[in-house]
Amino acid sequence: MADISIIGAGSWGTALAVLLHKNGHKITVWSIVESEIEMLQKEREHKDKLPGVKLPEDMVFTTDLEAAVTGRDVLVLAVPSPYTRSTSHSMKPFVREGQIIVDVAKGIEEKTLFTLSQIIEEEIPQAEVAVLSGPSHAEEVGRGIPTTIVVAAAKKTTAEYLQNIFMNEAFRVYITPDVTGVELGAALKNVVALAAGIADGLGYGDNTKAALITRGIAEIARLGLAMGGRIETFSGLTGIGDLIVTCASMHSRNRRAGILIGKGYTMKQAMDEVKMVVEGVYSARAAMGLAEKYHVQLPIIEQVNAVLFEGMPVDEAVKNLMLRDKKIENPLIPWEEA
Repeated sequence: MADISIIGAGSWGTALAVLLHKNGHKITVWSIVESEIEMLQKEREHKDKLPGVKLPEDMVFTTDLEAAVTGRDVLVLAVPSPYTRSTSHSMKPFVREGQIIVDVAKGIEEKTLFTLSQIIEEEIPQAEVAVLSGPSHAEEVGRGIPTTIVVAAAKKTTAEYLQNIFMNEAFRVYITPDVTGVELGAALKNVVALAAGIADGLGYGDNTKAALITRGIAEIARLGLAMGGRIETFSGLTGIGDLIVTCASMHSRNRRAGILIGKGYTMKQAMDEVKMVVEGVYSARAAMGLAEKYHVQLPIIEQVNAVLFEGMPVDEAVKNLMLRDKKIENPLIPWEEA
């Protein structure tokens, strides 16, 4: 049995708390929001974000960050990506040397262009940071629906340790050393899912969705390879797998926000309606910063930025994508000359 704290009591943090408790671990859940902790203690259910999933009586809930962090075997950092740096900074005084921290949020910091693991490593240099990611809606994991996911870590022993902690008959865990590739796939699929949602909001069909998913993973892989990721990662669970589920499911807050934007909502109106952090909005500008830094073209993500931040009409963004310069689908495949 491991002593584990979940730092962040949103839908994903709560679902992982339930999963890890079922695996026999001692679980503490922290939130900065006092009313949220009071609700969890009283109701034994996250009524707002994970309704219907009951929380065990011996699961501990607290707003005391020092108590939640100190002396744990594993810390699962589950706050939304815009709060990764501030939360990590607050955690630092209580984190011991070699403490394993598993980041389960997805995003890129706009100002620094850091992935979330890089933010944690900068704020808490004494920690050993790993990443858990893949096609895994909290609503399904909380109910024990079969799910497969990936743990990425620099050390194989750390990845194997976390694999054993998280894995059960309904939650299969693979491991990889490609932390960069996993994090890029996780962050950028949210931006592409906004585009998929916009297409749905416009009333487009399956052809459009398939095009966005296929060309979206091409963009993600292009940037990921330039940053040192592995092509195998982008064809796996945290690449195409996560992109498919996020573009196709109504559990996806990014897709839902995109649908509203496609129907004429502003970015702010869509985020207010979804009532959860739409992480693709926060990663979109950062993705363009990375594209510029690594000299990579990201046409879908570029048009999403134009819609979100420049007021471009969504139908014009679609036209811009369809009428781009003619291309070869895969320039690595040679022609056989006659």
